[in-house]
Amino acid sequence: MSDYQHEVEELERESATAARLFDVRRIIGGLFTVYGVIVTIAGLMATDADLKKAENININLWTGLGMLALGLFFLIWQKLRPAVPPVAGEIEAGPDGGAAKG
Repeated sequence: MSDYQHEVEELERESATAARLFDVRRIIGGLFTVYGVIVTIAGLMATDADLKKAENININLWTGLGMLALGLFFLIWQKLRPAVPPVAGEIEAGPDGGAAKG
């Protein structure tokens, strides 16, 4: 195997790793999960005075649970359908698969 081919394969592996690492679903899911846990804990620690201010609705608890559910949805989605970077042939062919326009 030539050095050039070895370098191309190494770059493809690094590209795949970078695509998985910087998948926006991971970032959004992670942030929503962390903030959801924090807001849920704040909701669990709410006092009667806090609840009275919000007409006896524990807004922090419900918002935190919603954020937590959304964050976990993004993380599970990213796990079930990981990002796959395009290979060199797909990039050269273009979005229509290299079909001639006419």
